[in-house]
Formats: sequence, C-alpha cells, structure tokens
Amino acid sequence: MKERCLVIPAIKKNAVIPDQLVKRLAGKTLISRAIDTARGVCLPEDIIVLTDSQEITLFCERAGVRFHRNKDLRFTSRDIVREMQDFLGRLAAEYVHCIIYRASCPLITWVDIENAWKEYRHNGADALVTVRKVHHRLWNMRDGNLERFLEKKEHPFVVENRALIMLKLALLPDWDKQHIRILPCFLNEQGIEIQGYQDWWICERLLQRRHIVFVVAGFPAIGMGHVFRALMMAHEIVNHKITFVCTRESELAVENIAERDYPIVRQGDEPLEETVLHLRPDLVINDFLNTPLTYMQALSSAGIRAINFEDDGEGASLAALVINALYEAGASTERVRTGPSYFCLRDEFLEAKRNELRDGVRTLLITFGGTDQYDCTHRVLAIVAPICRAYGIRVRIVVGPGYAHKESLAAFVKELENPLIECTWATNIMSRMMEGADLAISSAGRTVYELAHMRIPALVLAHHEREARHSFARPKNGFAFVGIMQKVSDTRIRNMFLAMLKQTRRARFWQRQNNLDFVPNKARVIALMERVLEADEV
Repeated sequence: MKERCLVIPAIKKNAVIPDQLVKRLAGKTLISRAIDTARGVCLPEDIIVLTDSQEITLFCERAGVRFHRNKDLRFTSRDIVREMQDFLGRLAAEYVHCIIYRASCPLITWVDIENAWKEYRHNGADALVTVRKVHHRLWNMRDGNLERFLEKKEHPFVVENRALIMLKLALLPDWDKQHIRILPCFLNEQGIEIQGYQDWWICERLLQRRHIVFVVAGFPAIGMGHVFRALMMAHEIVNHKITFVCTRESELAVENIAERDYPIVRQGDEPLEETVLHLRPDLVINDFLNTPLTYMQALSSAGIRAINFEDDGEGASLAALVINALYEAGASTERVRTGPSYFCLRDEFLEAKRNELRDGVRTLLITFGGTDQYDCTHRVLAIVAPICRAYGIRVRIVVGPGYAHKESLAAFVKELENPLIECTWATNIMSRMMEGADLAISSAGRTVYELAHMRIPALVLAHHEREARHSFARPKNGFAFVGIMQKVSDTRIRNMFLAMLKQTRRARFWQRQNNLDFVPNKARVIALMERVLEADEV
C-alpha cells in the first residue's frame, strides 16, 4: 500500500459563485491552481479529483491527474468526510492516509500542506483538521429576541477551516467516535475560503502580492537612521508582503522593528545573501551602508532586483535603483537618484506645526540621533548650559532608543539644577519635540532634513567622516556646520552657538529653510520603487 494520496473535491453544484472552479483567479482557474499545488505534494498518479463536472475532468486529463466523476454528486452537509465516505473507502484499499484539499482555499501552498503533514505524522494523530481561533460573544435567538448562549462576555472558539483534512483511511468507520485523535492545524490569512465575491476579491489581491524584503542594520556604531527610514517605507506599502532582515549585529534594530509587528528574520552565522535568498523575495530593499559586491552578485544571479539606500559601496553598481538622498555629489541619473529631492518625511511631520520666526531664542533643541555613540549630547550640554541659563533659554534634550549614557546624563542634568532643562528618552513623536524650538544642535543625519522642514536653524556636528559628507547641512539650507565632533574644540562650539543666537543670522537661516519643501518626496520615491517592482528594469 502507498503511504498517502491527495483528494481534491471539485463539485460544481456546490459552488458559491457560478463556475467558480473554472473561473480565473489572478490569472489561473481555481481547479488548475489546486492541481498545481497538489503536484508539489504528491505524484500525479496519487492525486484524485472528485467531481460532477465534465469540464473539470478535461482539466484533470490535461494536467495528467486522476479523477472520479459522478454527475449526480452533491454535498448536502459540511461534513465532507461523511459525504465522501464511500469514495474514500475505496481508496483505503490502495492508501494508508488521505489528504483532502479544498480548491476553494487558493492561498494554501504545497509548503503549507507539507508542514501540516509533518505535524500530523510527528504527533501520531488519527486525523488533522485546519482551524482558526476566534473570539466572539455568542447569542441565541428566542421569540425574536437575543439571549446569551454563554455567560462569559467573550469566549475563545476554535472553528473549522475547510482547507485541509488528513486522516487514516482505516479509521473511516470511526470518524464520528470520540476516541479519534484529531490534531488542529491553525491557519492565518492563507486559510481564507472563498464563500462569496468578497472572499474572491480578497484572495485575488493577496495572490497578486509580491514579497518585499527590507535588509537593514541598526546598532550603536552606525545609529538607527536606516531602520527608521525602512520602517517609514514599509508603512507605505500595503499591497505586498513585507519581511525585515536584520544584519547579525543589529539587535537594536530587531527590538525597534518588533514593536511595529513586522515579521523579522535575523542573520545567523551564514552569509547575508543566504538569509535573504531563503525568503524567496521578489524585491530586496537594502538599507545598511555600503553593500558588498559578492552580496549583490548573489542577488543578481538569483534574478532578484534590489533597491539600495545611501549606498556608495561596490555593490551599488548592481542595484536596479540607488537612492542617496543624503549625498548630493553628482547629478541624478535614471538609476542613481541623489540629493534632498529624495528625502522622505515621516507622516508625523506632515501634520506638524512648522515654527514661526520669533524674536530671540526661547527654546533650544539638542538631539544626536538614535544612538549617539560618542555621547555628544552630554558634551554639548556642558558647553551651552551656562549660556542658556544666562539668557533664560529653555533646553529640550531628546535622545534615542540606543542611547547608552542615560544615567550619567540624568545625573548631570540634576547637578545643573536648572528647571529650564528637560530630557526625553526614545520618543516616537519627534515632530512634537521640534515644535516650538527656535534653534537646535544636532548630528548630520536625517534629522537635519526634519529640522529644515520644521524651520529650525541649527548647529550641526557630524559623528564621523561619513556623516560629514552629508552636505545638505550647510548655510545655504539654514545650518551652521561646525565639523566632526571629535575634531572640534569646546571653544569653537561655544563661539558658533553664540553667533547663532544673533537674530539677523538666525532669521536669514530661517528664511532659507522656509523655501524648502520635502512633502512631495515620499510619493516620488514610492513611485520609483513600484516601477522597479513591476518592471525588469527601471
């Protein structure tokens, strides 16, 4: 006897949509899709389609699978095993186990069936039924009124999803008996069953989705800018499946992405390209500094297109699209887009109140990104705190989720005994922190674009040489670039801060920022990304 067969019930009379089994869903008929899925599990001679339709038998013949036709066949209950008992009983002489797979659940893949089979066999169950868990309050109808079915306000129920049933054929006579051990197989969205036109529409949209993998890095040495940008882009993509891959050292990135409930895969000991290719993506979006040539070659060889952000590494030449918003060197081309026209504002800034120019500096914002590895915040505060006290300037300090010096900074702020100094740790509403600020001191990353949008002139100190190349943070855009933090003296920082307190200079910088507009950029970048996803070439 053979170990297993797979049966596809295809009863035309039981269709909820006219001719649904032979209608094209996302380019392929339901019955053809089901047969293709089944062929990933069993050999053609072990696949049997049970049908009442001569048209469906033609599909079976052309696909090379077995079929059994009974023109009078109709199911009158939802207990499909009982409905098929005589037919299954005949298969019991040929097979030990049977997999019943419904064509009306088109999101099920052969991988889902194989995974369910492994669970079924591993647990030694007599049968397996796909189910989903729901939470509902149940009511009875009596004389036109509702009465509680259960006393509890809400009760979890497990309801059958008719995608799959697996069973030992020898136990068919005992199917209704309590001693039969039935294993539950929980399905998520792939378990949607077509029971009407709305389900058809949903399944078609889900089948047309592509798989987009964001590969990001985020740890103290490089900050969290890559993660924040990738999350912003992922938030705009609603029609496709999203998965995040975090590089081996990016534990901080994992923590932040997990809070947004996106699926995350961590790179293990294997090369990054193995982690990514295992996910079988349709498009890879890389946001982790310079991409290695070997990594990009692996993607290219697998036929996977890539979009790279802030990448001037060797691998950038193999990307379908490179977006370097923070680098203005060189003119944009069809494949490489550079400059502030491609910087994307987070949604929270679109509704934020941009600052008016006020007489004098009343509030100073100090922020150095998500990690501030060298604790620039503490050093800058120590330099400007006496000046702010003398001028009565309120100091608003914002540090990110990766800031490792929180205790020492808190102790220093307490030591200053200045009620006008306040600290905010790892805020999710940076736009609110920028509202009402007249001047800022910041690093040279993406924050300077947000400051420009909010019309906040600023002193800018780069964390390192790479960040110093972000040439947007210059006087033409309303910024006084001080230099690389480790290479400038306290005296230079103090003198430039005093210079920025002058109203004439600050007003001039404010006006330059007032002329900038980043609002349309995100739609422009998303459109470019969609072009890459939909075409072989940009």
